[in-house]
Amino acid sequence: MTKDQVCTILEEIALLLELKGENVFKFRAYQNAVRALELFTGDFSTLAQEGHLPKIDGIGKAIAEKITELVQTGKLPYHEELKAEFPPEIFDLFEIQGLGAKKIKALNDQLGVSSIPLLEKACREKMVETLPGFGEKTQEKLLAAIELHHAHAKLARRGKVAPIAEAILEMMRTHPDVTRLSLAGSYRRAKEVLGDLDLVVSSKYPESVMNGFASLPEIDSILLRGPTKMSVRLKSGIQCDLRVVSDAEYPFALNYFTGSKEHNVELRNRALTLGWTLNEYRLASVDETKSPPCIRDETELYQALDLAYIPPELRENTGELEAAAQNRLPKLIEWSNLRGTFHNHTTASDGKNTLQEMVDAADELGLDYLGIADHSKSSVQANGLSEERLLNQLAEIRALQQAGSPVRIFTGVECDILKDGSLDFADDLLSQLDYVVASVHSSFTLSEEEMTARIIRAMENRYVTMLGHLTGRILLTREPYAVNIPKLIDCAAATGTWIELNANPYRLDMDWRWWHLAKDKGVKCVINPDAHQTKGLLDLFYGVGIARKGWLTRNDVMNCLPLSEIETALRRKRQLA
Repeated sequence: MTKDQVCTILEEIALLLELKGENVFKFRAYQNAVRALELFTGDFSTLAQEGHLPKIDGIGKAIAEKITELVQTGKLPYHEELKAEFPPEIFDLFEIQGLGAKKIKALNDQLGVSSIPLLEKACREKMVETLPGFGEKTQEKLLAAIELHHAHAKLARRGKVAPIAEAILEMMRTHPDVTRLSLAGSYRRAKEVLGDLDLVVSSKYPESVMNGFASLPEIDSILLRGPTKMSVRLKSGIQCDLRVVSDAEYPFALNYFTGSKEHNVELRNRALTLGWTLNEYRLASVDETKSPPCIRDETELYQALDLAYIPPELRENTGELEAAAQNRLPKLIEWSNLRGTFHNHTTASDGKNTLQEMVDAADELGLDYLGIADHSKSSVQANGLSEERLLNQLAEIRALQQAGSPVRIFTGVECDILKDGSLDFADDLLSQLDYVVASVHSSFTLSEEEMTARIIRAMENRYVTMLGHLTGRILLTREPYAVNIPKLIDCAAATGTWIELNANPYRLDMDWRWWHLAKDKGVKCVINPDAHQTKGLLDLFYGVGIARKGWLTRNDVMNCLPLSEIETALRRKRQLA
């Protein structure tokens, strides 16, 4: 059992103990053990097998013995016994925004609520509002959160799907009878939320390919199977559809099943105007008077329709065909264009890795520079930094830089935008930083007018370099707060404030649908992972996908600048002010 798998079980034990109402020190011991393991960079497996885990600071003898048992046997009776005390559906309640272990325990103890349907019933019967610590407003918020959960029940975030999708792709690539293959659908178009997965394969032997697909370990059950199509339910709960076509049909099938539906309609209409019929299998003459050109891939398909190749991310019928017809499509940003990033957290606030570990991870990723932006003091829940702690961190960063860090470390802070639009720290402190990420973390229920004015006031501060996660949304969990996005884009253009594309797959905020407008207004993007641990830096990959959907090039994204230019760019707003 890996360290990550052990951490998952320990986290679940902590939740179960909290649900039971155990002593706070007991479940916090498991939380502390998880944190200690996440920070541990040594040989975990050997240490566990040899019974030396108590050498890790934060892991006591009793928990160390349980971890060793997990590693050696792959199971833990103590964990299974705890789980047996609760109905399995109770864990679904953690998916409802606004519910934590304490509230779930109160609901379970006093109303017998152990599932989302029972919670909804209790809310509609106005029983929840009678509980201490809840009230009518909490009940209304829970009902809204339940409705949101129902609306999104069959959807999944791209970040959840990506590891599974790529694993399936790699396994199928090794199949001897696969000629060509690609993921298609909304995944290939880099949509932030997906309903299912599509896999298109070319082969002379579809039966063999489908047998290989059906045997993949990720598959839970087969929903439908025909001669060239199979639909399965993955163990993650996501549906995946496989289509096997001939190699001659492959370019057309890949294009059709990539979509979007609206893009396909426009593409077929264009084909008709040129005397062709286009479907998922071929391009043919309308009146059979001419032979179609040889089409071996999608580039040649678009060429046959007098279009430049349209990258999958742009295929949303938002002007891409017109641009392709006039050869005006932008050269979209690539992953390799990124040189650094700025919105990252450490153990100084609520991150899981130290400053040094974050720097080492950035270096391993090939980044030239890394910005540290831990939370400010008002984010108490995130262990936000006081003025004194922030100054101490600046000194630590400078000392690390002087010691010869391979990565240039920029000093920053994620500064809370307070309810009135003022900032969490005074200007004299902010002026000592290389940059400031200004973000909203509270008072989400302001009116659109109030929220817009609040954020604009913050953006007008000369020391605010970039605006973090513009709408505060959490995909599939929390709706964006009410805010006038065009006005914020106008303000960013007027003040020279960058807008963050938060690459965390739970956020992907600002939404891709607004970046075309921002680009037209001259607003600069900065792709940030909002990383709270070293592996969070890899979320930059999702940010690049959304930037591509927003028609952005390397020239639109500030952290594509080389180190020699980014230092000047960070100072530009405060100098102009």
